[in-house]
Amino acid sequence: MTENADGVVATRQEGTVGHVLLNRPHAMNAITVELGRKLEQALRALARTASVVVVRGAGGNFSVGGDFKELARLRAAGADAVRPLFENFRRACDAIAELPVPVIAVVEGYAMAGGFELMQASDVALVRSDAVLADNHANFAQIPGGGGSQRLPRLVGRQRALGHLLSGERLTGAQAAEWGLAYRSFAPAEFEEGVAAFVSRVAEKDRAVLGKVKRLVRQGLTMALADALTVELAAVIEHVEGEAAAGGIASFTEGRGADT
Repeated sequence: MTENADGVVATRQEGTVGHVLLNRPHAMNAITVELGRKLEQALRALARTASVVVVRGAGGNFSVGGDFKELARLRAAGADAVRPLFENFRRACDAIAELPVPVIAVVEGYAMAGGFELMQASDVALVRSDAVLADNHANFAQIPGGGGSQRLPRLVGRQRALGHLLSGERLTGAQAAEWGLAYRSFAPAEFEEGVAAFVSRVAEKDRAVLGKVKRLVRQGLTMALADALTVELAAVIEHVEGEAAAGGIASFTEGRGADT
């Protein structure tokens, strides 16, 4: 196991699973200029060797979003000082889509504003049913700055997105799963076991396959369906000729590969 426990973002790798921990529990993992920068670095570093990367927050919360104390200090220094807070966080969120491995957000406690946006940027989200989620920017006379005004309507549709963004109403983890913002919601007593089982199931898959599936889905969502299907066809023909596919086919035909 490799581990880096220092600073506002801690990392470790256990086997093929990389772990990123937002590590400001005293501030409910509020996002700062430094945290945004370190988050991007951590994601890119772990993606070089891990098959899956898990992101969660320290202290029982995912993240409450931007650090208002830092924002106030930066705002007093002018727009050029404020910009890195949003740009660093955007680069971290954008990096998730670019990485060759899936990124799983594990959400408990509060996931507000930027924390909610980071969850939306992830490939898969697993939530505790009693987690508290919201894009609450409007409650504090702010507007989304981490992608919420763009990712949320793409995930849940215009009506739900605007209704939520304008009202700032809170969602539970269970409601987030109902909206399609999370793959699965777990009861508190089942959360850790459920997360571990899902992550393990993903991590045991061929790393290249995980990356190819992620890329096809991400890329396809930006294209017309006919074009995306053409891309998929080309990808599967190329893949079937490779060693990973050959091993999977042999495993199945020899009776060892029925949906395990």
